[in-house]
Amino acid sequence: MTSDMEKFRKEIKGWLIFFIVSLFLSGITAFPVETELRWVCSWCPEQYSPFYKWLNTCYLAVKNTNEQYPYLAYGYDWLAFAHIVIAIAFIGPLKDPVKNIWIIEFGCIACILIIPLAFIAGYIRQIPVFWRLIDCSFGIIGIIPLLICHRRIKQLEKAIA
Repeated sequence: MTSDMEKFRKEIKGWLIFFIVSLFLSGITAFPVETELRWVCSWCPEQYSPFYKWLNTCYLAVKNTNEQYPYLAYGYDWLAFAHIVIAIAFIGPLKDPVKNIWIIEFGCIACILIIPLAFIAGYIRQIPVFWRLIDCSFGIIGIIPLLICHRRIKQLEKAIA
């Protein structure tokens, strides 16, 4: 194996591990959402800021919903599960990046689709614009390591041929 191929594989592996861990962590944070929101609200220094007001409103909504309709939190469990399962899918490119480049492309498409979803569903659900932008940032940040991997996989493919 040439040094370029080794370099490409190592870089692909590093970015994919970062992406997998990030996706996994973002998934497991959906399980304790009420606890997390309570913690963030208690920590927030500016309790009159629009950001705090939004977080506190979300916390109260989740808390009240969990008290009255705990089965609705099951949706958060499935959200967490979906993140974890999608993270697992990226093990394929870890094993064979060239053969599984389609998973990287799938991830890029998903990252791009976050933006219209955030703005369309966010508008319908009356989510503040600043929060929609935060949601969009996950797609923007997520696509960066995937695009780097995609470029390196294409270079690896050429080096193999």
